[in-house]
Order: sequence, then structure tokens, then C-alpha cells
Amino acid sequence: MVLKDTGIIHFGVDRLTKRFSTNKVLIIPVLLVTFSVITAFIGTPELALVYVPILIPLMIKLGYDKMMAAGVALIATTGGFLSALTNPGTVGLSHQIAELPVYSGAGYRFLLLMAIILSGVVFLLLYAKKLEKNPQLVKQSLKETASKHFFEEKSYEITTRQKIAGLVVIIMFFGMIYGVLTYQWDFVTLAGYFLAVGIVVGIVAGLSGNQISESFNKGFRDVLLGAMIIGVARGVAVVMEESQIIDTIIYGLSHVVSSLPSSITVLGMLATQGLFNFFVPSGSGQALITMPIMIPLADIVGTTRQTAILAFQIGDGLSNIIFPTSGYFMATIAAAGISYAKWAKFIYPLLIVWFLIGCVFLLIAHAISWGPF
Repeated sequence: MVLKDTGIIHFGVDRLTKRFSTNKVLIIPVLLVTFSVITAFIGTPELALVYVPILIPLMIKLGYDKMMAAGVALIATTGGFLSALTNPGTVGLSHQIAELPVYSGAGYRFLLLMAIILSGVVFLLLYAKKLEKNPQLVKQSLKETASKHFFEEKSYEITTRQKIAGLVVIIMFFGMIYGVLTYQWDFVTLAGYFLAVGIVVGIVAGLSGNQISESFNKGFRDVLLGAMIIGVARGVAVVMEESQIIDTIIYGLSHVVSSLPSSITVLGMLATQGLFNFFVPSGSGQALITMPIMIPLADIVGTTRQTAILAFQIGDGLSNIIFPTSGYFMATIAAAGISYAKWAKFIYPLLIVWFLIGCVFLLIAHAISWGPF
């Protein structure tokens, strides 16, 4: 909200709208690739919460709806997360537990990333075509978002000071990526960093202390519902952990997987990790709980540890945008004003495609004994 009140976001949306006005469908692959690559490197699907308030006015101006905005944000970040190249919280941590070279096997995961994002682009392009044939859907979305003052129908120009502030935003964003990759910043640190971005950029753009504070308060009000949803979703995991139910569940699931034929054990691992994500939606938390069991299991059944980790990545990532216990996902659709039922109906065809893609990549990985060992 601080960035919005500096005028930078409005200016960016206005320029993007003009740039893609003659061929607006190009905005979908451009944004999807950009957001997914960012998440593939730093592993922060929670950035979907940051993208949605920016994407809604952009998509509305281009003739789409808020579902398209949420779709771009969540499909891009989830796709990048489930096929992450150097995500410290899932890939890096799992490699350490499995005693593999950290971030090894990135080439094969890059091929998975390409397949996942390509299918996401096709899915959203088909939805865009549907919107073009049903303009009433866009009108309804416009009516629902108008009261939230996401945008105003006018052209925007910015001053030299605001341009400098925009440059500071870009520099600080790359600083965040550097911090995550180099120092493994956690989400508390990232929260402080985002607060610093708002203060620094606000000052550079010419906002007073009172204006920055008021902007922060407005932004806080907008995401308060999402924050409450995240807390409730996390509460489920806390209850499961403290009551030691999680240990029983993972022990039982591991026995089921071990009884499967060797050739499809990896698919059992994929399903197990996906189901387990309902109880522990945290990627790093799930890695700490399940990897010490799944890695020895992979050794026993004759698949590689690298393949077992990939099964964890895909299963964890797929369920992140369908399970209501995933706090950032629920907060994102809440911020976009989309009900869970509507989202589930919208996304399930793509989830099926992603699941099939994941199965194919896992079976190939098992067949070629992919990985160091």
C-alpha cells in the first residue's frame, strides 16, 4: 500500500496496459515466466500475496477479471515452487538431510519447470479466450472490485523523484533475492525487509512519516483477513504436532508406500507427500518430518534419493493451491475476493495436468536412476 500511494504501482500498471493493449494475451506468459523463475530460485510462493493487489487492476484494465489475477499469481508461484531449482527451504534442506550435493540435479528440475509453466500458460490462455467470449464475467468482476479502489481510469505520469524510488524498489527486490540465497533469510526477516522497503521507498518518493504510516495501516487492514486465515490454518498443524498425531500418520503412510511395486514406489511417495501437506503445509517443516523416513525408504526400494526429493517437491507444491490449510494460498484468494469453491472449480483441471506431468517426470527419473545416488 505504501508503494501504491507513491504512485509507482499505478504508473507501472498504466504502462503495462499501454504496452500490451494491442496484444494483451502476451502479458500472461511474460508474468507467469517472471514470477515462476523468481520463486524457483528463492522459494517464496507467499509472494502471491504481494502480486495480487498489483495484478487485479492490471487484469481488469486489460479486459480480464480478478480470477485471472489470482490465477497468474498462484499458478506462477506454485509452479516455480514445486519445480524449484534452488529453493533453500525444500531443495536445499532436503539435500542436506539426504547428504546430496546441495542444489544438485537442477538441470532435470529445469525441464520440469518448463513443462509446468508451459501448461500453466496454456491453461490461462484458454481461460482468457473464455472471458473474451463471456464479457459478462468481466463486468461482474469489475463491479466487485470497483468498491475496493484498486485503480482509477486515468493516465499516470511520475516525477524524477518517483522514478528514483522505482529504481530503489528494483534494487531492494534483488537485495531480497540475494539475502534469501546467501543468508537463508526466514519469513520473519523477510517481513522486516518488506517493511524497510516501504519506509525507504516512501521517503525517497517524498511521502511524509504520517503518510507512510497511514499507507501501512490501510495495507494492514486489507490483508488482516488473510493474516487471520493463515493463523487458523497454522493452528491445525500445531495441534497435529503437539498431539503427536503427525508421527503416527507418516509412519503408517511410509509402510503403505514400501509395500508398493518398486516401479511405482515414487508415485506412492508423491501421493504421500501431497496428502501429508494437508497436516504440515510448511515445505521446510514437511522436509524435516518426512525426509528422514523417505530417504531410507528410497534406498530400500531401489530408487534414488534425488528422485525421492523430487516426489516431495511435486507433492508438496501441488497441494499448496488446493488444501485450505495452506495459509498463504487461502490468504491470497481472500485478498482477491474469491471463494474457495470458485477457486477449486477453476484450478482442478490444471492440477490434474500437473499431477500427470509430475508422474511422468518421476517415472523417467526412476527409470534412469537420476541423481548422484
